[in-house]
Amino acid sequence: MKILVPVKRVVDYNVKVRVKSDGTGVDIANVKMSMNPFDEIAVEEAVRLKEKGVATEIIAVSCGDAKCQETLRTAMAIGADRGILVETTEELQPLAVAKLLKALVDKEQPQLIILGKQAIDDDANQTGQMLAALGDLPQATFASKVEVSGDKVSVTREVDGGLETISLSLPAVITTDLRLNEPRYVTLPNIMKAKKKQLDTVKPEDLGVDVKPRLKTLKVSEPPKRGAGIKVPDVATLVEKLKNEAKVI
Repeated sequence: MKILVPVKRVVDYNVKVRVKSDGTGVDIANVKMSMNPFDEIAVEEAVRLKEKGVATEIIAVSCGDAKCQETLRTAMAIGADRGILVETTEELQPLAVAKLLKALVDKEQPQLIILGKQAIDDDANQTGQMLAALGDLPQATFASKVEVSGDKVSVTREVDGGLETISLSLPAVITTDLRLNEPRYVTLPNIMKAKKKQLDTVKPEDLGVDVKPRLKTLKVSEPPKRGAGIKVPDVATLVEKLKNEAKVI
């Protein structure tokens, strides 16, 4: 079985994000970048399936500029066998990424596509679903457990009411939730091995995909700062302020 794992380069989750002074977007100059945490979980799950003998090859894919090679090398250090970079300087929106992945799925013919449920930069939560729709593939989103048996995959999903287990026919698309696994620590020897693994670069034009943005960002702004709290002398004053100032009761 061949598994395709898309990975995205995003601002590290430990970094405090700052908006540009002109409101055109997020300032990423001299900011630490890393692999999207949900995608890291997806790579880990693919590697675990390979260690169980279910998968034979794991292909990591990233779409973006040349710096995305670092993210692919990290994926290969975790355990991916090779990487594909779809290199472009264009701003990539979920539909464009889904179309690029669809073209690569047609080319590579993987039996399973595992990707993070969302990226922590735009929180769109759309790419996996769009890819499944474009490829007419069964999908299981927000996976907390994945079990492959023959040409079927059983996925336990996290839903509002609890857990839901569904069975899919392969090939299929799965998006990962936080509780699926805990990614392993990347060791130095594996980082060195990853530098020697195959990394191919293609352009969107090579795949016949138009990646021009369909949506326009009008303005990006920070959320309003929270005001300082106050102390009240008694319950009656608290109720009065909740009723007349906060207007929540």
